[in-house]
Amino acid sequence: MKRITLMLCSATVLLFACNSSGSDSNNKKDSTATTEVKKEGAWVPVDSATMMKAMMDYGTPGKMHEMMASWNGTWNADMTMWDHEGAPPQKLIGTAVNTMILGGRYQSTKHSGNMMGMPYEGMSTTGYDNASKQFISSWIDNMGTGIMIMKGPWDEATKTLTLTGTMPDMCRPGKECTEREVFRVVDADTQKMELYGPDPKTGKEMKVMEINMTRKK
Repeated sequence: MKRITLMLCSATVLLFACNSSGSDSNNKKDSTATTEVKKEGAWVPVDSATMMKAMMDYGTPGKMHEMMASWNGTWNADMTMWDHEGAPPQKLIGTAVNTMILGGRYQSTKHSGNMMGMPYEGMSTTGYDNASKQFISSWIDNMGTGIMIMKGPWDEATKTLTLTGTMPDMCRPGKECTEREVFRVVDADTQKMELYGPDPKTGKEMKVMEINMTRKK
């Protein structure tokens, strides 16, 4: 795809807007607690013909992959970010280049720009999982060492993709914070992405970033 997910900002969002989603008590093991083992149902044998058909269905690109391919090309990103609720907006600009890979099954995106006076690079991979019927996106950049994974469904009626996932909280090692992304296709050459995360002052969800994207002609 990209949706220019976390374009020029994943590290900044973490630094200013990421709040711990877990408590210390959740990280402590209770020696008296017992671990419940989830039992799976009886194994159902699958014949080779059924398995082959399932593999073909799972690996064949469909309409969602065709939609991603229509987003190929170079996009300009006009970004606005907020450190906390009521904070003055920060303006940034960047570029993203979308390319379909592996036979049209995934979209790889390379992001570039400038953040806080430093060169910024990011890479994302987005795919539509035929089995789970949802999009899955990964994100890495040169301002961190982790990988963020987000998943969610596509709403055809509103042309909107809503993804949720977690990011490592760099200020609280061992903990994570939850983020939500709403990506909307406005028209063939215009897209909009909004990222929501916890307000560092209150812990309540707030919009931490908005990106308006236009296809470069």
